Amino acid sequence: MKDSQILSAFQEAPARPAPAGPAPVLVFDACQVGVVLRAVLFVETVMGAGAMFGAVNPVDWLWRMAFLSGAALPGTLAWLVVACSLKNLLARLPARAQQACGALLGAAAGAFGCALVALANLTPGPAPWLASAMTGALLAAALVAALVLRARGRTPADTTARLAELQARIRPHFLFNTLNSAIALVREDPARAEAILEDLSDLFRHALAERGEAVTLADEIGLARRYLAIEQVRFGERLQVEWALDPRAEGARVPPLVLQPLVENAVKHGVEPSPGGAQVKISTQRRGGTVVIKVTNTVPAGQGRGGHGVAQANVRDRLRLLHDVQAQFQTALKDGVYQVRMEVPA
Repeated sequence: MKDSQILSAFQEAPARPAPAGPAPVLVFDACQVGVVLRAVLFVETVMGAGAMFGAVNPVDWLWRMAFLSGAALPGTLAWLVVACSLKNLLARLPARAQQACGALLGAAAGAFGCALVALANLTPGPAPWLASAMTGALLAAALVAALVLRARGRTPADTTARLAELQARIRPHFLFNTLNSAIALVREDPARAEAILEDLSDLFRHALAERGEAVTLADEIGLARRYLAIEQVRFGERLQVEWALDPRAEGARVPPLVLQPLVENAVKHGVEPSPGGAQVKISTQRRGGTVVIKVTNTVPAGQGRGGHGVAQANVRDRLRLLHDVQAQFQTALKDGVYQVRMEVPA
């Protein structure tokens, strides 16, 4: 299936917690692009507000802002570099210890910024070492607290996703259709019937398994293959599947159960309502530091995309929770072809 028309609709881009209580989990990842951008913007905003105190006019405010930024920006970047370098070490600490370390690193970063200003002889009096260290600690503590709240937001999203997928797996018509297909093949083709039941078992096992916050794209592709193998028996020639996979993209990290729901949507809204069937194409491609994942399907003539977009919203939210601004999720319907396009870091 050629999807060049759909592609033109997009712009090219770049130990689990124990149930009994909190376990060591990295609460702030300073290596993520989104964290870097938020940290710099947050500190610069605070410096801008602080520069307003005592400023008599806009020009005076700009001078004060430049002075404060000259101290705060190097300190912020130093905090990010050190926190990123210590990422693996911090991940071994309890959450409260990580937050304390973040604040202590902030104090050191504040003192570092003060040292730069002192070396440049920009302070009229004694260097404000204590004030700078306290300000750095408070800013770092506020940023870490915000990231902790964001990390906690993953738990309900993952739980909701798993429950939604479980419901999709055990919905009556899917289960009954699969079992009926297997029963019909028991005498005619026992080996194929056994393969269908094995695929169904793998689907249930995958949905019920305790998994981390991320799996490889190769794992998700394997699950999608099992699902389509089951549906292929049900729809026969009406379901035309095409794979265009880039082996270099298989190691990309994605949330669990992120590809199969999109493939299931393609079957449900493309193949089921069409008497003549439909085409479903799954493609992956690595482009530099980015992996592009596309699920494309034809839709019946005169019909738009059905459904309420619950599965898509779920996938989009979990991608953003895992990869922040480095993840992209887009959809488009053009000339009877519907496509979901995702981008994740390689």
